[in-house]
Amino acid sequence: MNAESDARDGIGGASAPATAAGGVTGKVAPDVTEGVVKEGRAFGSRAPGFVKASRTLHVSWQVGVFVVGLAVVVGGIIMLPLPGPGWLVIFGGMAIWATEFVWAQLVLHWTRRKVTEAAQKALDPKVRRRNIILTVTGLVIIAVLVGIYVWKFGIVMPWKIHE
Repeated sequence: MNAESDARDGIGGASAPATAAGGVTGKVAPDVTEGVVKEGRAFGSRAPGFVKASRTLHVSWQVGVFVVGLAVVVGGIIMLPLPGPGWLVIFGGMAIWATEFVWAQLVLHWTRRKVTEAAQKALDPKVRRRNIILTVTGLVIIAVLVGIYVWKFGIVMPWKIHE
């Protein structure tokens, strides 16, 4: 079901030593931060040891984690058009999935890297200046269009005050 299961069965690639944060073993993923590769972040299941000891219990654990993560992600998708922190809840559901599934860990790792790159790019003075110019230009265009609309049609209130 995931790469950790393959590594546990002896099929997968190299295993990592137990980490200090919880004794997780599994495939080690390179942590790329600003071009520097750091080893030591294990991908795979973070289930307790007694759960991983039994295959049936581990599969049941994975199903439970998937269902809970799915409920949180669906709740976040529902919140996108409605009031609420939709994207935050979706990424929370992905974080729940990432406790058990390698694909979710890879998605979160990719997302974290892209957000960091975007934040660094947004701090660039040239990019900030360009964004300010584009925003002001857009606001001027909208103001002109609203002015033309009001000049041509006037302001009509949706209620009738004079009655």
